[in-house]
Amino acid sequence: MLVNCKNYKTVWMSGSSVFLIEQNLLPFEFKIYEAKTYLQTCLAIENMIVRGAGAIGATAGYAMAQAAIEAPDKNYTQFIENARKRIENTRPTAQNLFYGISRVYNAALISKEAAIIEAERVAIEDIRACQQIGIYGNELIKPNMKIGTHCNAGWLAFVDYGTAISPIYLAHKLGKNPFVYVDETRPRGQGARLTAWELKNEKVSHKIIPDNATAYFMSKGMIDMIIVGADRIAANGDVANKIGTLEKAICAKEFNIPFYVAAPSSTFDINCKTGTDIIIEERSQNEVLYQSGIDEHGKLHNILVCSPLSEASNPAFDVTPAKYITGIITEKGILKSISI
Repeated sequence: MLVNCKNYKTVWMSGSSVFLIEQNLLPFEFKIYEAKTYLQTCLAIENMIVRGAGAIGATAGYAMAQAAIEAPDKNYTQFIENARKRIENTRPTAQNLFYGISRVYNAALISKEAAIIEAERVAIEDIRACQQIGIYGNELIKPNMKIGTHCNAGWLAFVDYGTAISPIYLAHKLGKNPFVYVDETRPRGQGARLTAWELKNEKVSHKIIPDNATAYFMSKGMIDMIIVGADRIAANGDVANKIGTLEKAICAKEFNIPFYVAAPSSTFDINCKTGTDIIIEERSQNEVLYQSGIDEHGKLHNILVCSPLSEASNPAFDVTPAKYITGIITEKGILKSISI
């Protein structure tokens, strides 16, 4: 992705450090965060400096490689085993996190060098998968189509290209002139802050809409198709994604609007039978009670926007049953139904 005339990945490793785009500062400030140890990389995942299924998976893989580098020769295996548990505890819902950790951990049992190589492979495969998702998803997009999306499943959510937004980028480059309705995606505003920023950079036509306005736009015939990402897909085709996805899927079904999920095969969890088996992360209530933004001087502030002394509940994801999903766009093609 081109930012300020320079190409960036969302996350990469150089030497023993992991470098990440600091997503908490976007769209107001573009900054690179350096995590020098695996524990710092863990904190970057927990604090959502990096977020999004593929980006989390690659970052977790890099953290596992960092742990291998840091591990002493004596008690090497015990060190990386403890590190694996710490990395796994950063965020419980995203399947890609466990996928990346497992691959690099197994390589680390061979050698430190093998761990570094495997971590890079995980990242490269993520990029290639997202490219292919863009190619297959583009086939669904007709000229001048109006597309709805939720949260951020663009290049910031993966190492590059993204999933739900990857087909839109390709359609735009091919002159199809897609228009995107971007849900705010409360409480962290990944749609309003990240997806809109990406689309603006790529000069893709779009508008930010309130989360609770999507059904209105559907009812008026102003949305032709929905494409969202996924954090975990169960064996029966149920999909865990950012909170608010379920209600969009239900509305799309009511108004007969195609509802697609875009995700690489690494997001599928064949050991998870249905969506009811997916652990839903509960995040801090402060993400609901407080919002951040810049003032007229360009200074970033975090302010209380809710009733003082009130408490909040903050589930980070919900599960959309397979019956509401038209198809899943993967790097291997579009799955109209799931049978693993």
